[in-house]
Amino acid sequence: MGHHSVAPANAPAAVGPYSPGIIHDESRTIYVSGQIPIDPKTGAMVDANIAVQTKQVLENVRAVLESAGSGMDRVLKTTVYMVDLGDFGRMNEAYATFFPGVKPARATIQVGRLPKDALVEIEAIAAK
Repeated sequence: MGHHSVAPANAPAAVGPYSPGIIHDESRTIYVSGQIPIDPKTGAMVDANIAVQTKQVLENVRAVLESAGSGMDRVLKTTVYMVDLGDFGRMNEAYATFFPGVKPARATIQVGRLPKDALVEIEAIAAK
C-alpha cells in the first residue's frame, strides 16, 4: 500500500512542485492541495469577487475529488485561507451551496497574501 497523485485534466495544474491531490491507499483518504480560483479551461484567475472566486475554488476541489473516486459529500475537513475576513459572509454563502448535507469540519484563516493574488484558497481532506 502507498499513495499516489491525482491530477485531473478538468482542474488547474499545480502552480508549484506539488500534486493537486494525493490518495492514501491504506486509509482511503484523499488530500486535496489548496486550490485557488483558476479556471481550468482558460488558465486564468476568475473575477476578483469573493463569491465568484469561492465557487471556482470549490469547483476545482470537486474536480480533484471526483477524479479520485470521491465527491463533495465525502469531504471531512476543509481549511479556508482568506486575504480579508471582512469577506467571510459572502464566502460562507457561496461555500454553503457546495455542502447541503453534513457540513465538513473547517478552519478559516486570514492570511497576508495568496498565490497569484487570489482572495481565497481552500484545501480539503475527504474519504474515498
